Amino acid sequence: MTEQIKQMRNVVLAGHGGAGKTSLAEAMLFKSGAVKRFGRVEEGNTAMDFQPEEVKKQQSVSSAFHKYAWKKHSVTLMDTPGDQNFFSAAKTCMPAADGVVLVIDGVSGPLAITEEAAACVIADKLPSVLFINKLDRERSDFQAAVDASAPALKLKTVVTHLPIGTEENFKGVVDIIANRAYLYDDEGNCQVSDVPAEMADDVEFAKETFIESVAELDDDLLERYLEGETIPVEDLKKAFRKGLLDAEFTPVLCGAAVKLMGVDLLFDFINEYMPSPLDRGAWIARNGDGDDVEVAPDPDAPFAGFVFNTIVDPYAGRLSLFRVISGTLGKEGNFLNVNKDSKERFTQLLEIVGKEQKPITEAVPGSIVAVAKLKDTQTGDTLTTDKEIKFTPPAPMPPVISFAISSKNKGDEDKIHGALRKIMEEDTALQLKREVETNETILSGRGLVHIETTIEKIRRKFNVDMAISTPKVPYRETFKKKVRVQGRHKKQSGGHGQFGDCWIVLEPLPKGKGFEFVDKIVGGSIPKTYIPAVEKGVLEACQKGILAGFPCVDFKVTLDDGSYHSVDSSEMAFKVAGSIAFKKAAEDAKPALLEPILKVSIMVPDEYTGDIMGDLNSRRGRVLGMDSEGDKQIINANVPMAEILRYAPDLRSMTGGRGTFEMEFDHYDEVPGDLSAKVIEKVLSERED
Repeated sequence: MTEQIKQMRNVVLAGHGGAGKTSLAEAMLFKSGAVKRFGRVEEGNTAMDFQPEEVKKQQSVSSAFHKYAWKKHSVTLMDTPGDQNFFSAAKTCMPAADGVVLVIDGVSGPLAITEEAAACVIADKLPSVLFINKLDRERSDFQAAVDASAPALKLKTVVTHLPIGTEENFKGVVDIIANRAYLYDDEGNCQVSDVPAEMADDVEFAKETFIESVAELDDDLLERYLEGETIPVEDLKKAFRKGLLDAEFTPVLCGAAVKLMGVDLLFDFINEYMPSPLDRGAWIARNGDGDDVEVAPDPDAPFAGFVFNTIVDPYAGRLSLFRVISGTLGKEGNFLNVNKDSKERFTQLLEIVGKEQKPITEAVPGSIVAVAKLKDTQTGDTLTTDKEIKFTPPAPMPPVISFAISSKNKGDEDKIHGALRKIMEEDTALQLKREVETNETILSGRGLVHIETTIEKIRRKFNVDMAISTPKVPYRETFKKKVRVQGRHKKQSGGHGQFGDCWIVLEPLPKGKGFEFVDKIVGGSIPKTYIPAVEKGVLEACQKGILAGFPCVDFKVTLDDGSYHSVDSSEMAFKVAGSIAFKKAAEDAKPALLEPILKVSIMVPDEYTGDIMGDLNSRRGRVLGMDSEGDKQIINANVPMAEILRYAPDLRSMTGGRGTFEMEFDHYDEVPGDLSAKVIEKVLSERED
């Protein structure tokens, strides 16, 4: 069984959209015989992009899984999205992988999402490889892509393969370690030959650089190299693999996936150098006391698994994907969900192969498997059979844009909420909340395309349709002047009447102080039993301000006088009197409109700083300061919510997708006079409609 685990590989394909990750996955599956047809993204017939939304967009919107076998090795491929809207799906797969292939477009080089993927690689200390793809395309440039990758991705790159020819004349790959050339025909068939004479100098230079990079990691090798000794290839390979497993450097391979060029060399590289579950070693978990414990990939140990993905099907139910960390699972059994403290039972063990699930009888450490219809299990949960330990899941990526959602068909509200809850089980980047003040249901995600795709999925899977709109801004109202008014309620209609009379002083409070009520009644002009009713009347009335009906904040009401009737006075009468008093005071106290101000932190490469700050000024933002993080600048600013509701697509446009931001509520501030009148007019007209 140990030998079986040694020959397992779990590899994530990550990188920017359009770099050819799915095409590379299809080439690998076809070349290895895992699928019989070479699927093409533009034809919508790939094994990995099979969801209708992916076929329509010709891009991945969720991670896909498939297995292939090559030279006695079993490799699980995870093809992840390269669009910022869906990158969270890639991030959740990273912990389940033992290595990452960063796919880079040989024409455009490393782009924004490749940088984000590389940041995950560095944070998790995952072994990684660069595959420079599309070298058969016009304007492709292998060396330019390599030169751009190291600084952009913050990885130390080591070239191990060189292309033979360029653009339409690209015809093969030289393996520097083996010192052999691999030439391909139009069908992707490979012929091994000597290195072309015209490339001898380039190959020699690349090999010297390769040897230097490897020798630097081993004192004995370095000494032998400096003394001019020829180092045997096997010694180089051993040191090279150790350097890769320790994430000391990132090897660079190359090819053209759609022409099956370089794919077989990538196969061999993954087999020979990329880590097995045994190479990855023990996982760190937390025990019941909160202490770190190691969980080794031992097939004879108690079972422990980590759920890293969930697929929800309206008919088949929830499908939980997890990696077996330790122990061995049979085709059916029981385990404990530690996070939910609930026992789960499964009756079939599955392997994911594209859009299909294949029953299997056993899973050992390193296996990526799935089970259906677990009642409580969700993404990020830990499953065990023996002791209580928890693996730490990656933090969900924060939402950057929000929309108000509503049903298009009357009576579908409950269906929509049920469908959203299920979709959120498979997409951790979605958030749902109810905004009581504006009476809206708010769906938040990673971008407009993310939200729109979610709606398409819900329409297809659950047969419910919904509309989205920009959320209403939860404005507030306050007061700028101190006033004293009387609130008097008197009604006589036979029998007992109603009488309540109060005098209040309304005055502004500093920002953020909310509401304060002070009782200054002396001499019993209002009985103490009626004083809370006055406060209640004021509180109810202040929920709808005088300007545009928004809640009023940051003011103080002092009850200082009044009168009562021994028969006609009641709590209800004084509650109405308090309401009348507040409304009269609100008209005279110079009411003002307040808007929510968000604290925004924007991280961008240094060259975009000026453009971002200019844009913030145009949004009435106030820059609070700047920090540096590597080659990125972090701009901290306060910006009115009304000006930044649709900021995500604007920031991506301004920075080529390389800018990110986070925001949170900070405080309320007065809306400038000229804008205040426009906001009030707009709100009132919308309410009339």
